[in-house]
Amino acid sequence: MDASITPEQAAEREEFYGRLTPGHMAPLWEVLKDLVPPEPKSKAAPHCWHYKDIRPLLLESGALVTAEEAERRVLILENPALPGQSRATGTIYAGVQLILPGETAPAHRHTPSALRFLMEGEAGFTAVGGERTTMRKGDFIITPSWAWHDHGNEGDGPVVWLDGLDIPIVAFYEAGFGEGYNDARHSLVRPEGDSMARFGSDLLPMDPVERYGKTSPIFNYPYERTREALTVAAKGEVPDPHLATTLRYANPMDGGWAMPTIASWVTYLSAGQETARMRSTDGVVIAVAEGTGQLTAGGETFSFWQDDVLVAPSWAWRSVKASSECVLFCFSDRSAQEKLGLFREERSAV
Repeated sequence: MDASITPEQAAEREEFYGRLTPGHMAPLWEVLKDLVPPEPKSKAAPHCWHYKDIRPLLLESGALVTAEEAERRVLILENPALPGQSRATGTIYAGVQLILPGETAPAHRHTPSALRFLMEGEAGFTAVGGERTTMRKGDFIITPSWAWHDHGNEGDGPVVWLDGLDIPIVAFYEAGFGEGYNDARHSLVRPEGDSMARFGSDLLPMDPVERYGKTSPIFNYPYERTREALTVAAKGEVPDPHLATTLRYANPMDGGWAMPTIASWVTYLSAGQETARMRSTDGVVIAVAEGTGQLTAGGETFSFWQDDVLVAPSWAWRSVKASSECVLFCFSDRSAQEKLGLFREERSAV
């Protein structure tokens, strides 16, 4: 209780507050500091999920539940500070999906946008909006909002990828819903590679049409091309002290982020390289495409290996130290925050 308030005044206020409750009202002045704090306060915690721990459990799930039965056989990566909420950060869902040889994850569509980052397997595929693409390790694949999609595996081993969706953002707006297709796989209307040929070769159609609204018409950004770009860029100039060598995935239609609600980028660090501390209002999910190292976020340090997944919460100071040559695939809600004028970033001097 405020020392300047007498017990009588406090009792009078409590009586007043009690009369507000039946009318579904509340005094703003009692909660204003929590609603508008002096700096962001994330409820999420920094964390690392090691792939060596995920993989055996994921394969065990494959023996328990079929892809058709589950619709999507996924182990959700729950932030330890947000149990039961299906959130890796405050606004981003993440999970690890398994498709076994010969399986099909049935066609459906939904309002949340999704990305896939392939972790294991070379014979998986996904079909989006009538076009199929083969999925190879390190590929970044987009499923736009309300686009029909299905997944399959025509190889001899498991196919595993990291899912990232804006489900918490869509749920906040109470706009989440989905629909099943009338068959396991939806109809293909374009040959494989059509989207890349039209939009991903430094060429555009004379009269380009936005196939998926503000989402990139390229739905597979192959890792082979990404890795080559990073390698050349790392030799071209002195790395940024906070970002190392970082390139973002872009929508060729407007040069903006590849997805309207989820920003995605990739970072290269040479062996022994360490970034200076920085923090930002977006909680970041990090998938280790290559290498080993350490992430320090929110005062905690996590060692990571290839295929591990990490989280750096909003407004938590973060830095990365590479023990070996590293490539990190990152995504967050930054693109949505920028559109709303909310994004902020702070970088340390050293």
